[in-house]
Amino acid sequence: MSGHPANEPILDYAPGSPERAALQAELERQLATVVEVPCIVDGEAVFTGNTVEQVVPHNHGHVLAKVHLAGKAEIEDACAAAVAAQEEWISLGLEARAAIFERCADLLAGDWRYRVNAATMLNQSKTVFQAEVDAACELIDFWNFNAHYAQQIYAEQPPHSPPGIWNQVENRPLEGFVFAVTPFNFTSIAGNLPTAPVLMGNTSIWKPSANAVYPTWFLMQLFSEAGMPDGVTNFLPGSGREIGPQVMAHPSLAGIHFTGSTTTFQEMWRTVGSNIENYKTYPRIVGETGGKNFILAHESANVDALVTAMVRGAFEYQGQKCSAVSRAYVPSSIWNEVRDKYTAEVATIRVGDVRDFINLMNAVIDERAFKRITGYIDAAKQSAEAEILTGGGYDDSRGWFIEPCTIVTTNPQYPTMCEEIFGPILTLYVYDPKEWEPTLRLVDETSPYALTGAVFATDRRAIAEASVALTHAAGNFYINDKPTGAVVGQQPFGGSRASGTNDKAGSALNLMRWTSQRTIKETFAPPVDYRYPFMSEE
Repeated sequence: MSGHPANEPILDYAPGSPERAALQAELERQLATVVEVPCIVDGEAVFTGNTVEQVVPHNHGHVLAKVHLAGKAEIEDACAAAVAAQEEWISLGLEARAAIFERCADLLAGDWRYRVNAATMLNQSKTVFQAEVDAACELIDFWNFNAHYAQQIYAEQPPHSPPGIWNQVENRPLEGFVFAVTPFNFTSIAGNLPTAPVLMGNTSIWKPSANAVYPTWFLMQLFSEAGMPDGVTNFLPGSGREIGPQVMAHPSLAGIHFTGSTTTFQEMWRTVGSNIENYKTYPRIVGETGGKNFILAHESANVDALVTAMVRGAFEYQGQKCSAVSRAYVPSSIWNEVRDKYTAEVATIRVGDVRDFINLMNAVIDERAFKRITGYIDAAKQSAEAEILTGGGYDDSRGWFIEPCTIVTTNPQYPTMCEEIFGPILTLYVYDPKEWEPTLRLVDETSPYALTGAVFATDRRAIAEASVALTHAAGNFYINDKPTGAVVGQQPFGGSRASGTNDKAGSALNLMRWTSQRTIKETFAPPVDYRYPFMSEE
């Protein structure tokens, strides 16, 4: 394996650059083709005939793919294949497994970059930058850094063995397969959840999001080219309500690696609990769920930096990030300046097709999300406690487009200050700067989530106070920066409270969850008499 990895450089796709031309050509190629996406069970493509369509969110009349959904037979076969493949997969050893994922990273850094980025842009309606940092750079980093962390984990051994004794720790995989359930909004997370456990010697059942099967199908093809053996990762597009219970009832379920909604994760946890007597081992449950992420501005904040963080944090990828800024607290002493600069910046945001690289925003993921998000906007228009500061418009005639919406509320417990929306809505609450300490408590207590948050201040005492008061309010805490865009190897990502188990994707901690250690003590000259010195009669 190579030495310490470096983060993958972000390509800028500037006009006239070769990467821009290659990506644009790939976008047009994919738009001109409708592909059939099968289930992959034990390395075999299974076309079930029960299909649904994958469409382009910003042009929902355009079909990208027809997806064959898994049924009971495919689920059963996938579980059996995962169990059967594990012994040989373990026997390859860590270095061979890591080499496969380093090969995956190398492939993705090459021509696969344009295929996976284009698929992400088209199926998930991401800008070129959002796709590049997600589907290319972060996923490359996951694979390279995970290989490095795994080597460190294996190298860690007991610090002391007395004379005549050899103490060792063996990092075994879990006894069974891991069920990976992945979200629509990040191709990198979709690629990491089934593969982080696999690197450690487990096998996986992968259920991708129904709204992002298309780019994950490209990843399955990439795995095959990189040399991943059949049955190690089994790919089951389909309904979570059908696939989940059957997989989680299997005696060889050894773990769950999940990113998605809080309600789904809690239901999965209950399902595991109800089946607990049937398992060979207690399943490891690792999940990252929702967020109600905040920016808290102190009156000493740099206004220009604050405004930029609010715009980028709330509206990049249409707010469809678990880390997106959804609520902000601004002191009245700087409110007028913040309001004027913020509204001027938001007015310049363009929304449209991903192929127009001038757009900051594209469409939300589907009709269901569109209706849920616009419901909050409509309610705010009718509320005496809310004012629409920016946006408020939306249109689903061609794509599911929503303008960047900002709500100012007089009630810090207004629904859009408390409830996860997962869309381009930022709600602002203006507070009295004399109420700094009560506002800290307000930020901490408003939401059950604790994923990301940020404080903006130049007053060091205010930063220190916020850091202490908000200790448990965010698993990823930012000072004078937007609370989005965690980088593998720099800011391991995850939250607690209702936001998940905080097992920090992109770190050794996450990989440790997919191992089961065995301690080995070997004695070279074992005692041959049970008697101890204190037992002497003399």
